[in-house]
Amino acid sequence: MSAKRWLFLTHRWLGVLLCAFFAMWFVSGVVMMYVGYPKLTEAERLQHLPVLEGAAGWLAPRDALAAAGVAGPLKDLRLAAASGGRAVYLATAADEAAGPRRGRPAAVVIDAASGERLPAADRDRALASAAAYAGAGVPLAHQGSIGEDAFTHSRALDAHRPLHVVQVGDAAGTRLYVSSRTGEVVRDATSAERGWNYAGAWIHWLYPFRGNLFDRWWADIVNGLSVAGIALTITGTVVGLMRWRFGRPYRSGARTPYPGALMRWHHVSGLLFAAVTLTWIFSGLMSMNPLRMFDSGAPALREAAMHEGRLQAEALGTAPAALLAAAGPGVRELRWVRSLGADRVLAQPAAGRPLVLDAAQARPASVDREALRAAAAALVGAPVVRTEWLTAYDTHYYARAAHTMTGGTDKPLPALRVVFGDAAGTWVHLDPHTGLVIGRSDTLRRTSRWLFAMLHSWDWLPLLERRPLWDAVLVALSLGGAALSLTGVVVGWRRLVRPLQPRRRQAAEHQHTPRNSEAAVPTSTLGRAGR
Repeated sequence: MSAKRWLFLTHRWLGVLLCAFFAMWFVSGVVMMYVGYPKLTEAERLQHLPVLEGAAGWLAPRDALAAAGVAGPLKDLRLAAASGGRAVYLATAADEAAGPRRGRPAAVVIDAASGERLPAADRDRALASAAAYAGAGVPLAHQGSIGEDAFTHSRALDAHRPLHVVQVGDAAGTRLYVSSRTGEVVRDATSAERGWNYAGAWIHWLYPFRGNLFDRWWADIVNGLSVAGIALTITGTVVGLMRWRFGRPYRSGARTPYPGALMRWHHVSGLLFAAVTLTWIFSGLMSMNPLRMFDSGAPALREAAMHEGRLQAEALGTAPAALLAAAGPGVRELRWVRSLGADRVLAQPAAGRPLVLDAAQARPASVDREALRAAAAALVGAPVVRTEWLTAYDTHYYARAAHTMTGGTDKPLPALRVVFGDAAGTWVHLDPHTGLVIGRSDTLRRTSRWLFAMLHSWDWLPLLERRPLWDAVLVALSLGGAALSLTGVVVGWRRLVRPLQPRRRQAAEHQHTPRNSEAAVPTSTLGRAGR
């Protein structure tokens, strides 16, 4: 068989196998532009936390931690009415900060009034957390606990499983997922989000293969289909170019040899949208980090060195009442951090930036920018190549809408970018308001940003800043890709059904042929049988 014949057959049968997947990916991708996979953003979490009130009877962090038997340096410490609607400290030890590779460990939960270390959250505590989240007078229904369902596949939730499921009787039909470890609400999903996700992220990411016997092979299935999709697109492009008459047209006067309208549309749409189809399938594969090709192996940032140590429980002796008095009304959460050699408290309102307080003296504090620049040099064991202040978003530091896969995280401005001369090409972004690390990237992660976020979501700032132009471009290209795929589905279906049609006709004729009647048998058949 010739190479040309193999090319045609490869494209034909890969198309039969994959065109339905392509059509699904294009249509569900448009849905994902406007409805993302359910998640609880930081802004949502803070908006639904009760205001911290009645702090006069609450223990200072040092005393509460001592009563609960939590000692040693801390990575993080928060105070919020986040578990069962009552004020609790949530403490994460520094030696656990790295946590499992794919999920952060759940914090130790300590009652702020008694210092009692709270056990795993039961049904009643989950309902109380949901009531605090939903507001007074809203009906609630506990629907049991789950390990994982269609809307909780995120590995960030692993430390909180099993999850309590609470249905809220609000107009949005909100479903809350409550951590059994801490009693915090860790995810919310409205009925609209859940419904649209079956036509969006859930099917787009092939989540029907998650949480069941296919779970261990989910990544392999996605990667395999993507590689096959790339092969389909490349072979289709080659075949399409070979069959298109750029010079003298066919006898019919057309540039395409196919007389049927469906094949003509498939041929033309394939040539028009092959490039964008290949781009989206390839960039989708890149989102999976195949063979862990974007993992640089760079060591963790040396934040303890930058901040001159970690939080020490015994040093946190200021009572919450004093801190809240200094912060003013409306505070939803107090968070203790170590910043540039000092213990700070971030007093977070329902929205906006936190007020930074000195943890020991309960008064407003600020970060010296030059001190931040100097201290940042300790983050990586390599020289600083350059530093720059960002006052506007750029290619590698920008914000996306909260519902998108990379959205929902705080990207404040201004920000300090520190570029290091290490082998990994590390960049670190720092918040001058708090003195804390916002995020890091390296050469491989920035390559991933180009190959995934840019090519798949078109995260190109000039386009993102000119909506609805971004919407129009992506929807138009998606519809073109869907047309290519859907015509391929019909062509493939006909290819599968056609060989069966003669057999069906023969079977029907056989059913209507009288038995024991030579008159009903064609003479040619009788002749062959006689010979």
